[in-house]
Amino acid sequence: MNVLDPIADRLSALAIELPSWAFGNSGTRFRVFAQKGVPRDPFEKVSDAAQVHRHTGLAPTVALHIPWDTVDDYTALAAHAESEGVKLGTINSNTFQDEDYKLGSVTHCDDRIRQKAIDHHFECIDVMHQTGSRDLKIWLADGTNYPGQDDMRARQDRLSDSLQQIYARLGDDQRLVLEYKFFEPAFYHTDVPDWGTSFAQVSALGSKAMVCLDTGHHAPGTNIEFIVMQLLRLGRLGSFDFNSRFYADDDLIVGAADPFQLFRILAEVIRGGGFGSPDVAFMLDQCHNIEDKIPGQIRSVLNVQEMTARALLIDGDALAAAQRAGDVLAANGVLMDAFQTDVRPALAAWRAARGLPEDPMRAYAESGYSERIVADRIGGTQAGWGA
Repeated sequence: MNVLDPIADRLSALAIELPSWAFGNSGTRFRVFAQKGVPRDPFEKVSDAAQVHRHTGLAPTVALHIPWDTVDDYTALAAHAESEGVKLGTINSNTFQDEDYKLGSVTHCDDRIRQKAIDHHFECIDVMHQTGSRDLKIWLADGTNYPGQDDMRARQDRLSDSLQQIYARLGDDQRLVLEYKFFEPAFYHTDVPDWGTSFAQVSALGSKAMVCLDTGHHAPGTNIEFIVMQLLRLGRLGSFDFNSRFYADDDLIVGAADPFQLFRILAEVIRGGGFGSPDVAFMLDQCHNIEDKIPGQIRSVLNVQEMTARALLIDGDALAAAQRAGDVLAANGVLMDAFQTDVRPALAAWRAARGLPEDPMRAYAESGYSERIVADRIGGTQAGWGA
């Protein structure tokens, strides 16, 4: 019997959205190392993302970042995605690369600059209408570097007013998802530094506003699974940005630094009813700077699948019994038994039964796709942070 047989149907519900920017020349900190064959436009980004889904069956949608992924015809881009076997997903706004936003965007004290940032989000919503996207995801670099630089309370008031205007523009079936990050690039205070601030802001907007949790956006030692539990309990966990970190917002392959943390997070997602729920979106937010782009994304979605399978194997009845009995070691042992289960051979069989490669990493390497794009994508400007 395959160890995954009891959970095979539930495991099939796993879907992970890929970020278009993961396929361009992107990276964190001091240097972006260019690679051959990198996409030159959003159409080629979508084609590369489709390779991940083709080999894993886990990544049916691709998120866009505006203006990095601006095109003349979004319906044509959506049609291209469909032809590649995927769909367009979340639209991400960008108010952190324009010169005007040096001292803030939607929190700026200058009404002209603040309106410019609001108008950018209106533009993103227009894009959503054309692509059929449900979610507008907002991450803000807004904050201050020095005490006294600006009025922190006034900035929260301006943030609230800006979000209300953006929220009012959403369609009936669209959502606003507000991300948070406790530091960088603002070092004294960040305007949306934690889940509590994001929760407070979106709660004031209405039922179509949710919190986005990026697993790399927390201080060392933060119990991320507690935050997951709380947001699910409050009905405000809208999406995940999965990545991995050793020190800060490292944007490394999910599960690379602490697989057990990823397991614990997914265990809380499953327990809280967030797994398989259309209201909780899974997405990667990673930058492949020294590793190849497409294999990096394939490895990432496989890591999420493996830890999801292990989390689904938790014996809930045994865990509850141990908790009621106050048996600390037995309760912990139930979790550890699931975490230490080697599900890789079973997942290979699970894929084979669905017409997918047993070893997606090897299948992609042998497909010749990497060699083709290196040969074909000569000329033009490679996509990166600005495109």
